[in-house]
Amino acid sequence: MQQIINFILKYKNFLLYVLLMIIALTFTIRAQSYHNSKFFNSANWLTGNLYESTNNVSTFFSLGIENKKLVEENKRLRYQLFNQKKEVVEVEQLDSTQIDYEVFSGQIIKNSYSLPRNYITLNKGSSDGLEIDMGVITADGILGIIEHTSKNFSLVQSILNVRSRINAKIKNTNHYGSLTWDTKDYRTAQLKDIERLVPLNIGDTIVTGASSSIFPENIPIGVIENFEITTSQSSYHIDVRLFNDMTTVKNVYIIKNTNRKEIIELESKIRND
Repeated sequence: MQQIINFILKYKNFLLYVLLMIIALTFTIRAQSYHNSKFFNSANWLTGNLYESTNNVSTFFSLGIENKKLVEENKRLRYQLFNQKKEVVEVEQLDSTQIDYEVFSGQIIKNSYSLPRNYITLNKGSSDGLEIDMGVITADGILGIIEHTSKNFSLVQSILNVRSRINAKIKNTNHYGSLTWDTKDYRTAQLKDIERLVPLNIGDTIVTGASSSIFPENIPIGVIENFEITTSQSSYHIDVRLFNDMTTVKNVYIIKNTNRKEIIELESKIRND
């Protein structure tokens, strides 16, 4: 207690000055509307920036959770889209006999795009319901087809693979061809077997075709960047600028055609005959 008294006595002039300055500022702020508004605007600015910073930190740490929610919501919407009927039906009302496609979500843990045969590794496998020959897409377009699975992982043959052959068509038409890759540019694939009599334009959209038993029809692929007549003069060689940036893809959706087994069995009978 004596130390406090000694401190006050020692700095009494300074403490008195601070007290009088606080009183003067208080009276000035209360008496003058300009100073009053300035004071509270400054206080609001400080508080607002503090809240904004706190919110930014909170948002940063919750991005992972929000991202998972968005992926699951997109999966549900794609499920509805791929199984849509003449009448709109809620997911809960679809029974097993109505479902044409099942949709799974996953993430890429390894991705190559500069080799002749590129593959993508997913963090989901057979224990999650994934099987070979399931189609893999992103929010922007197709990515590839599952070629191998283990219990917890899957290996996807990328569309950037010289062995890849995907049924594709010009949007809003019935002109089909095969989407391949010539290894020259990871941003561009090639559409072949489109007859030369088909009218084409730079910028036309290319989507998956109806002849595929893996992908639903009309999944986006890219746009026509360039085209020319082949040396045989019977069809086009078309460069397709892919919607997917194959170097930055992360979240994916895996599609299972529930009717594929039946389709394959039926088609095999024709080949055997």
